[in-house]
Amino acid sequence: MSSKPKILADENIPKSTIQALRSSGYDVVPVWEVKPGLSDDQIIELSIRDQRIIITFDKDFGRLALTNPNIPDVVLMRIPPENPEYITHRILSALEAVGDPYGKLVIVRRKIVKIIPLR
Repeated sequence: MSSKPKILADENIPKSTIQALRSSGYDVVPVWEVKPGLSDDQIIELSIRDQRIIITFDKDFGRLALTNPNIPDVVLMRIPPENPEYITHRILSALEAVGDPYGKLVIVRRKIVKIIPLR
């Protein structure tokens, strides 16, 4: 049985999504609770230190995941960010489908979840 991954939610993830993930048993730390306005590099350092996967809408993290072998994982949301309930649904279903997301770049689109092994 695999335990649920620890999550670092970027500032662009809705608060309602963070609450829903926590309600579903995920250990979620939103960046805004740590320190609002962290740089991408600081977010990566935090994810590495705490072994948390990064969930974000920021495409830069997809590129960084492919070039920085230390990032535990990135779940990159590639859907319009206007509907928090839909975002929550897609994140939860993607995490369930992936199982163990560590060492992967997971790209979540409307109809597909693409998984790219990082190591």
